[in-house]
Amino acid sequence: MNVTGLRVALFSGNYNYVRDGANQALNRFVGYLLRQGAAVRIYSATTSHPAFEPTGDLVSAPSFSVPGRREYRVPYRLSRDVRRDLKAFGPNLIHVSSPDPLGHRAISWARERNIPAVASVHTRFETYPRYYGLAFLEPLIESLLRRFYRRCDAIVAPSESMAQLLREQRMSYDVGIWTRGIDREIFHPGRRDMAWRRSVGIADDRPVIGFVGRLVMEKGLDVFSDTIDQLATRQVPHKVLIVGEGPAREWFENRLPDAVFTGFQSGPDLGRAVASMDMLFNPSITETFGNVTLEAMACGLPTVAARATGSENLVTDRVTGRLIRPGAIGAFAEALSSYCRNPEERMQAGAAAMARAERYGWDQVNQALVDTYLRVIRQRAQGARLRSSPVP
Repeated sequence: MNVTGLRVALFSGNYNYVRDGANQALNRFVGYLLRQGAAVRIYSATTSHPAFEPTGDLVSAPSFSVPGRREYRVPYRLSRDVRRDLKAFGPNLIHVSSPDPLGHRAISWARERNIPAVASVHTRFETYPRYYGLAFLEPLIESLLRRFYRRCDAIVAPSESMAQLLREQRMSYDVGIWTRGIDREIFHPGRRDMAWRRSVGIADDRPVIGFVGRLVMEKGLDVFSDTIDQLATRQVPHKVLIVGEGPAREWFENRLPDAVFTGFQSGPDLGRAVASMDMLFNPSITETFGNVTLEAMACGLPTVAARATGSENLVTDRVTGRLIRPGAIGAFAEALSSYCRNPEERMQAGAAAMARAERYGWDQVNQALVDTYLRVIRQRAQGARLRSSPVP
């Protein structure tokens, strides 16, 4: 079989109703599959006013809103209509991108019909409770995730560091890589716009520390804010530029009253905002890859990031940026201070980061996942049995 023989049913918790890095990657991948001649059908929670138009045919699955985070929805079952649609479509591979109830039902549906299933891992859900004072739940969530992923023929992670963590957590016997690419028409140093910087109140000689992402606490907003406080105490010249939107925006604005908040940006506007920074500060430990880090690198920026999954495979410490122990406020402040005070060091790291970003092209990245699809279909056809874990 080649790619034209693929009939992929993709299950997502959020395919297009709230924009994030995960569903941007999924939509790009579906577009790639369709261009290669594969058949694809997407099943996801939906809303009446999605953030963007979906790529491919999207079927709405029953869902409910998340208490306290009503912008998100949980798809919870394969309804009669969804089952009828699935049967008519006749997939030969199931792809689940979120460990939600719908994903569980999809895997069960596939196993009952001897159809292989692949899961993609997009975030570290087990780390989320610590940002809401519920760290004691992490072992339980990790156990639930293990049960979910072990039922799949293979899982794919966006970075080798994340893949290795999944192996250590005994999530699956078969862990591959589906990394992320970069749109070089949008993210490049030529997007830098000093006039735009001035229009939002940033002086030409002021080093800009940027944050890009959804404004939610699990992105490390508390660590970011505390670090910026230390820079102010040390009298380090800087300006903070925040690009993104989310439920924690009011909290973040109160913590950083002197920062510039642009709100949500996309396309060329996002490229302009990122390229107009001087460095990216990414203290989050929840990412499995760090799309924003790669985008900043492609714009020629150094990144100061937490030493965590995702960032470890993008940032080379003291070459393309700095990797700091998660939560180490003083060390984060020292690294940012060095880049703020030393333009030459900042430019050298940015040039090295841009060279590193050249490795990531979307077509090569997406073909790697297609190859995984074809391999698991071939293995299942040859009678391979599902192996749940490398550790009994």
